Amino acid sequence: MIYIGNHVSVSDGYLAMGKEEASLGGNTFAFFTRNPRGGGSKDVPQSDIDALAAYLRENNFGKLVAHAPYTMNLCSGKEDVREFSRRFFAEDLARMEQLPGHFLNFHPGSHLGQGYDVAADQIAFAINEVLKEGQTTTLLLETMAGKGTEVGRTFEEIKGIIDRVDMKDRVGVCFDTCHVWEAGYDIVNDLDGVLKEFDSVIGIDKLMAVHFNDSKNPISSHKDRHEKIGLGCIGKDALINVVRHPLLQGRPFILETPNDDKGYKEEIALVRENMV
Repeated sequence: MIYIGNHVSVSDGYLAMGKEEASLGGNTFAFFTRNPRGGGSKDVPQSDIDALAAYLRENNFGKLVAHAPYTMNLCSGKEDVREFSRRFFAEDLARMEQLPGHFLNFHPGSHLGQGYDVAADQIAFAINEVLKEGQTTTLLLETMAGKGTEVGRTFEEIKGIIDRVDMKDRVGVCFDTCHVWEAGYDIVNDLDGVLKEFDSVIGIDKLMAVHFNDSKNPISSHKDRHEKIGLGCIGKDALINVVRHPLLQGRPFILETPNDDKGYKEEIALVRENMV
């Protein structure tokens, strides 16, 4: 069974997100825990959250992949930015615990000249600070394209952060197809080899979700430019191989392609048609 969906807006509430995704043919989705390019967030009634939880069960949805804001940088060179980001992090994880058992995905951050080791220490410090016994949300470190001083451009960099985390069972990885391609991993010609390398470095059990995107740029470009499925440098055939791969079954696949609802509905249908 394929769990496929896209980002939906939380503006009309939680239950509305589930119904919107179902109308597009999806059975998982992503949403931003707060304004993706700012700090704003609003409280959601627990009754609305509970209504979504019931809707997800009744309609056989997979796990959801919430996304922390882009402005969160746990490894900034400025302490006030790190402190600001850690507060976001703690608040958003607490909010996710109102809808138990899902994922909170985040970009590891940009070290801005501090270097990887300092950044990895800072990111792990923030993770260790927010994770507590009894929580049901799993944090996902996203694989990155390697633009600028982004952390997480290699599997080794992701592993280095996880190795510093105390509660490793509460941390996994979101594998972004556009990002890994632009970081230099050839998922077009050697998907098996890339997944074997991931397993060797991190462990395939840690690959818990997939951001499913084509790329506007060639391999190793380090630019992070998503494209619609089949219109980019990865291509439809290679991406269908990703969703069909036996090592990736059961994971939520989240479209982050430059689309409107009509486009997402078409891409979801495309994926489903090619799973048979």
